[in-house]
Amino acid sequence: MAELSEYQKKLKAEFIENRGYWFPFWQQVLEMSPEFFETYCNFSSVPWKTGPLEPKVKEMIYIAMDIATTHLYLPGTRIHMANALKHGATKEELMEVLQIVSVLGIHSMTEGLPILIDELKNADMGGELEAIELDETALAHKQEFIDNRGYWMPIWESLLKLSPDFFKAYMDLSSVPWKTGVLEPKIKELIYVAIDIATTHLFLSGTRIHMRNALKHGATQEEIMEVIALVSICGMH
Repeated sequence: MAELSEYQKKLKAEFIENRGYWFPFWQQVLEMSPEFFETYCNFSSVPWKTGPLEPKVKEMIYIAMDIATTHLYLPGTRIHMANALKHGATKEELMEVLQIVSVLGIHSMTEGLPILIDELKNADMGGELEAIELDETALAHKQEFIDNRGYWMPIWESLLKLSPDFFKAYMDLSSVPWKTGVLEPKIKELIYVAIDIATTHLFLSGTRIHMRNALKHGATQEEIMEVIALVSICGMH
């Protein structure tokens, strides 16, 4: 490592004070471009200096962004898991974050199924889907989903008609954190917001649903704004 100038030492101290940790990568950036490091430090520190979320929740948001299947940034995951534990997070809370994030793959279904439905209509094959009536078992699954997850959207209706077994399996998988998890509902929804609005995903319809759910569970505009600010650092990776 090169000897840091007084200016660089000051920037390093400010980063540690604001962000609460240090990592060798930052040393390299600081040595090669202190001006860029300073602006990034200021940018990434805003949620830590003004945001209302407690530190362990901030770190959970970083974990969710880093370990999401659209990103899988393992160095950041390790750093922020260590930081979250330092701030008082439990292994149960961090395991729940991973459980929540692991269902991100369902967006292949929520985005692909509407296209299938449109193409069935274009091929004059849409009548079969429209004719399907939900039986008692399907209606029970629908109500169970609403009870477990707290919301419903039209695409689930189509999935329930076309593949009730897959719907049931997804419902069971995605409901585990809601039935056995330790995080409060508001935090769960903020984690969904984080992975949906992250630059590597930008799943806007899901973002809207989970922002709405978070507000319903008591989240403030400042908390949701902070989640967006936290995941906006993704470009640095």
